[in-house]
Amino acid sequence: MALVMIMFMLCLLGFSPFSTLASPSSIITVSVFRKFFPSNIANPFYTYNDFIAATKYYPTFGSSGSLDVQKRELAAYFANVKQETGTLQYIREINRNNVYCDTSRGIPCPAGTKAYYGRGPLQLTWNYNYDAAGKAFNMNLLQNPDQVAQNGVLSWRSSVWFWMQNSNCHTAITQNQGFGATIRAINGGQECGKGSETQPAQNRINYYKDFCSQLGVSPGGNLGCA
Repeated sequence: MALVMIMFMLCLLGFSPFSTLASPSSIITVSVFRKFFPSNIANPFYTYNDFIAATKYYPTFGSSGSLDVQKRELAAYFANVKQETGTLQYIREINRNNVYCDTSRGIPCPAGTKAYYGRGPLQLTWNYNYDAAGKAFNMNLLQNPDQVAQNGVLSWRSSVWFWMQNSNCHTAITQNQGFGATIRAINGGQECGKGSETQPAQNRINYYKDFCSQLGVSPGGNLGCA
């Protein structure tokens, strides 16, 4: 009877006694991380320990819902990371001549109109995103955006912040909207709504399915964004 009451109270508090709570480090171990991103390809700037340190700022990242949902979220995150960085090869965007300065939101570009190119695991881009991330971290990234490319923990943190707080990527997976919604959130303007899957979007889908397979979970539905 006491056990039944405990289970009932857990349900009232929003915890399922039948779910398995995990953390990113228990799902993405060092060996899994290296299978995803072999050391002979990945840039040594991106370390496993820095990734785990960054996740601690966001306790619900990769630890929400059932164990299957947690695995899907981490697979989805890393699939997008792989596409954005060429398997963690690139810290900074290759083409740094694009103008990612939009002052229509009242946010200036003090570092220069071409200074806000992509950096980090999810290639943080645009002056307004650097401004928002900087405010979240109590740092002036608007003035010095290259800090994201100079500090490993900060680099990973910027990507998890974007995933958790500056987009719907987290809820896309935890609320069963499907992997395709994460593509729309990250680069939908370039890759989605074209009638058929673009090659970059298909790459993300392929990486996601591969990572899900390695983690022993089905990828679910709604994978594309055509």
